[in-house]
Amino acid sequence: MSKIVMDLEDRRPAWAPPAWVAEEIRSAMPPGWVLEVLETPADGSGDGVANPDAGLVEVVQGAEVYLGYGIPASILRSCPSLRWVHSAAAGVRGSLTPEMRASPVIFTNSRGIHGPPMGDTALAMILYFARGLDFAVTAQAKGEWNPGPFFRADHPLVELASSTVGIFGYGGVGQEVGKRVLALGGRVLAYDLRPLASDPPRLEALHGREGFLRLLSESDFLVLCAPQTPRTEGLFDAEALARLKPGAVLVNLSRGALVDEEALVQALREGRLRGAALDVFSTEPLPQGHPLWSLPNVLLTPHVSAVSRRFWRRQTDLIVENLRRYLAGEPLLNVVDKVAGF
Repeated sequence: MSKIVMDLEDRRPAWAPPAWVAEEIRSAMPPGWVLEVLETPADGSGDGVANPDAGLVEVVQGAEVYLGYGIPASILRSCPSLRWVHSAAAGVRGSLTPEMRASPVIFTNSRGIHGPPMGDTALAMILYFARGLDFAVTAQAKGEWNPGPFFRADHPLVELASSTVGIFGYGGVGQEVGKRVLALGGRVLAYDLRPLASDPPRLEALHGREGFLRLLSESDFLVLCAPQTPRTEGLFDAEALARLKPGAVLVNLSRGALVDEEALVQALREGRLRGAALDVFSTEPLPQGHPLWSLPNVLLTPHVSAVSRRFWRRQTDLIVENLRRYLAGEPLLNVVDKVAGF
């Protein structure tokens, strides 16, 4: 018998798999395969990789496939039978241990699965600042009827169709952001650490140092969608933020470590930026008393941009398709580059 272990019972109800998920996976398995579903709480927040209890290693013993939120190094060390590990999280940093990098196990992740809801969130954050909803929220909280910020000669209200949206990281999430902006008539600059295979229609693909500088200087709204890797950590430091177009809005749906938060606070306080919409932070939860809580030109959400009732439909489709490919000896989707880190 070949065994698949499903360790996806997230402690957060919104992320816990419905019963039909296991049923669909079982229906895709050939005779001689068994699916063992763990009901112990897992943790898919961030990059996943919950601390395993002593019993997890025993359960995974003899398994060929492990479906979890990343994978602890202890499982790889103790379970040489594993051939394929799939993470229901998109981030993989926590799983890229020396054991994983040295292992021949195929490692796939869920990049792109979160794209649609995160694309919606990015668009909402862009429009929040583009149409001055921050002014409205502030006035409502005070019980004031205050059209003043909207009527100033130098008001910051813009139309998306006349704006440039820069996207840093044109993977699954970045593409969903671009799709929405283009549908509303905006201009899109798509920057990726690797050159795109071809320029997607109706946008400009950027790469390299020159492309990065253009991204900073031309974007009215800059959306960060790239994974956290040694190449992206701290990339948006004081120097990079100073190069942003005056009045730009920074949207971060990626990881807090990409941005120097102290430099960002300074840029916001000085009014060099129109605002910042942040779903991720260098420390989570964001500490009480942090300046980002109180700045009027900041929109905060608590790392929830990917929440959607459609997640398990897309996740299950990916797992079932990759299982078909695995059994047929075909290349799997979303294979992680263990060297590049994504």
